[in-house]
Amino acid sequence: MRNYTLLAFLLFSISNFAQIKGTVTDEKGNPLPFVSIFQEGTYHGTTSNEQGKYQLNVKEIAGSTIIFQYLGYKTQKKIVLAATTTVILDVQLQEESFALNEVVIDPKNNPANAIIKSAIANKKENSDKTGRYTADFYSKGMLKVKDLPKKILGKKVELGSDMGANLDSTGTGILYLSETISKVSLEKPNKFKENILASKISGNNRGYSYNTAALSNYDFYDNALDFDVKLISPIADNAFNYYKYKLESTFYDDNNQQINKIKVIPKRDKEPVFEGYIYIVDDSFAIYAIDLEIKGYRMKNEFTEIMNLKQSFSYNSKNKIWSKNAQTLSFNAGIFGVKFSGNFNYVYSNYEFPASFEKKTFGNELVAFDLNANKKDDAFWNEIRPIPLTMEESNDYTKKDSLQTIRKSKKHTDSLDAKNNKFKVWDVLMGYDYKNTFKKYSFDYKGLLNISSLSFNTVQGFNLDSGFSFKKWNEEKGTNTSISTTFNYGFSDERFRAIGEFSHRFNTINYATIWGSGGTKTAQFNSAQPISNLINSISSLFFKDNYMKLYNLEFVEINYGQDIANGVNLTGKIGYEQRKPLFNTTDYSFFKKEDLYSSNNPLAPDDFTTPAFDQHHLFKALVTTRINFGNKYISRPDGRFNFKDDKYPTVYLAFEKAFATSEKKYEYERIGASVQYDLSLGNKGLLGTNFRGGKFFNAENISFIDYRHFNGNQTHIGTSERYLNVFNMMPYYSNSTNDSYFEMHTEYNDTGFIMNKIPLLNLLKSTMNIGFHALAIPDKKPYSEFTVGLDNLGFGKFKLFRVDYVHSYQGGIRQNGVVFGLKILNALD
Repeated sequence: MRNYTLLAFLLFSISNFAQIKGTVTDEKGNPLPFVSIFQEGTYHGTTSNEQGKYQLNVKEIAGSTIIFQYLGYKTQKKIVLAATTTVILDVQLQEESFALNEVVIDPKNNPANAIIKSAIANKKENSDKTGRYTADFYSKGMLKVKDLPKKILGKKVELGSDMGANLDSTGTGILYLSETISKVSLEKPNKFKENILASKISGNNRGYSYNTAALSNYDFYDNALDFDVKLISPIADNAFNYYKYKLESTFYDDNNQQINKIKVIPKRDKEPVFEGYIYIVDDSFAIYAIDLEIKGYRMKNEFTEIMNLKQSFSYNSKNKIWSKNAQTLSFNAGIFGVKFSGNFNYVYSNYEFPASFEKKTFGNELVAFDLNANKKDDAFWNEIRPIPLTMEESNDYTKKDSLQTIRKSKKHTDSLDAKNNKFKVWDVLMGYDYKNTFKKYSFDYKGLLNISSLSFNTVQGFNLDSGFSFKKWNEEKGTNTSISTTFNYGFSDERFRAIGEFSHRFNTINYATIWGSGGTKTAQFNSAQPISNLINSISSLFFKDNYMKLYNLEFVEINYGQDIANGVNLTGKIGYEQRKPLFNTTDYSFFKKEDLYSSNNPLAPDDFTTPAFDQHHLFKALVTTRINFGNKYISRPDGRFNFKDDKYPTVYLAFEKAFATSEKKYEYERIGASVQYDLSLGNKGLLGTNFRGGKFFNAENISFIDYRHFNGNQTHIGTSERYLNVFNMMPYYSNSTNDSYFEMHTEYNDTGFIMNKIPLLNLLKSTMNIGFHALAIPDKKPYSEFTVGLDNLGFGKFKLFRVDYVHSYQGGIRQNGVVFGLKILNALD
């Protein structure tokens, strides 16, 4: 209801506004983009588009004074005398006459340093002036591509009809174009609420724009700004550790206030810093404007070449507040010879600065979309958008919106599907996909030669998967259903195994989902599967190390889970399991053919006849809860989208029980808990922690399968982004327990804070990892590991590697080794 009230008020306001529009150029007639334009004494404002065109809604035209403000040009005031509802006002701006006395600048008495020091000293006062406000917000975002090929690395590029409709024959054009109208409420330091009243995406009348105020709030009064890494503000408390400054010029604005143009120069190239200009108002030392660049490698984003952020502020003489009225974020990026560029414009207007907010103003809901936010017609947008569309943008809307109906029609989607669904003889071997876009379902057959599934272990030898899957979805209702079956054949044990799976998601509000599976498969003793098929295949075939230990599992299980409260998810599982031991059936390898594999018994690697357990069956029930404290979310008509609050940890609780077993000794209960938390240290790095603990009850003689196993690693290959769930030198089953346990993982990543300052090593553009891992169980000495290494290593733009030195200790035994992190393997396996 509140959103409807806001929309009604907005529409009423529009109907009572008159409009001033025109073009802003320089003295040579060249259009000036992103000029800040606002009505004097108010917070009604806009900016010009790339072609210099603007439109400004005002309550009363006659007698209005309109201010045109653009960096590098003299600010102009224009008084409008006409009393009509629409006035054409073209403006020509003159270049600013900068002044700077010719003095020899003493490095010890740099005037720019004095200004920056005063800006730092006064930033809390200036920040507090806009520490609580409401404002109208408009954003327009555009993403373009150049030279996009039809295939990359042999894979066909799929953009979707709404994104690729406007690309020319060279693969150049607009990929994404959207607009947002919203009402923003903010109270520093971290209270925020945005009500989206209107949202528009070119070629997609069911979509919702992502360029919201919540994702574009960059405040240079803060010490650091979040751009993947924490970038240091030029007026941060410790700014002089990162920047040098030069006073390039001074000029006076329309209020006769002196503005200081200061060049911001990084002291070290590889640090997380900005580069460019900051404009500071004399006397108050508030920010007048920002024109700063960010190089991609400085924010550890190698695919981004450069990003530019501009902000302009307007002064209200009534309350003496400098408030941000416009912001522009643009970037250039590239990969595989394909060039991307983006441009996002933001306009803030109609500020109000309340003394306080009602208690219910802020909560866990960050953004709320109006029910009909994406259903506004062209007349609405033409009336309300403060930045006129360029010809290119207008054509993109016209073309994609007109094609949308055609592209989503049954006739069109069926014709495309018919082309892609053609069956070929070799599809029997290589696999086949069938899709009905209009009815929203698909079918997939993996083929008899599903090479990507080929792997090797000593129980099955070489083994291969095939299978079928069916999916059906409905984006509007948030439902998703899938049914699949997987067939596996082991060539050495000559055994065929099969499993079936199904899942159904009921909605995207509480994400209620039911899923189940059943069949026969080989399973690792550690259900967390600490060693992947790919890594085990390489270790076995090349080095004669068979670390993967398997048993035969015949099972059926059903699961149900949903969010039961904000940030709280509850999942339950019940299943039946029939376990049988397995033995090695092959000694094949590429190398070291004279060596023997260890046995498939994780408790006795040299015993090839004794099984690790006796055949048995049981029922198991498991209840788990995940709690994200302070969980935030975005509400849209098509679902609710959760965001973990980084200030708080995530807690997991679990209770497991085995019952109705073939023998009483296999029954047990287990409780477990874990706490995961990432502590941000600002620009100094990130400290990740993962603490786990638990205890078994009545478990003295349970099967080794049901022990608590810990993720070890004996391959010297790491596959995860972070090592917060693994012991990198611990054998896989050396510390398994059926009693109490506690494990701790901590890892500090400096995000470049240390590495950026080390000569020569800073050329790697890498980050440093320092970790500590510990495990405590009864009747054994504690196990501990210390690690130190480099992350973000690679070639060119691809930073896919890390390397760590590991020192482990347990009961007087010390080990040292190196772990090579190949993060790409996590995606390939």
